[in-house]
Amino acid sequence: MAFVTDREIRSLNKRFLGRSYTTDVLAFDLTTQNLSRSSRKKISTIDGEIVISTTSAYRNAKEFGMLPYREVALYIVHGTLHLLGYDDHSPKNRRSMRIKEKDLMEQLFHDS
Repeated sequence: MAFVTDREIRSLNKRFLGRSYTTDVLAFDLTTQNLSRSSRKKISTIDGEIVISTTSAYRNAKEFGMLPYREVALYIVHGTLHLLGYDDHSPKNRRSMRIKEKDLMEQLFHDS
């Protein structure tokens, strides 16, 4: 896991994904082969790198009324789900991913 600034994550987003904008989290799959979502359920480990913009985490936490550490936790959950094969490119997939994020965040912070 790496914690970077908005400027650094924008550079990574441009360099590796061809997207010229800042984002809050990036997940890089480091497995030797791309596995389908169903195949990933059969493996016991994941190999990847999650990069989080702490600048974005702080800004978004303030905007959404969250504590910064919970915003970072959400990014860790989000990045991990990407490494497990979830995506958020279509409305249907985004809904599915948000439900899973919410469930995992409730498990992490059961006091909320």
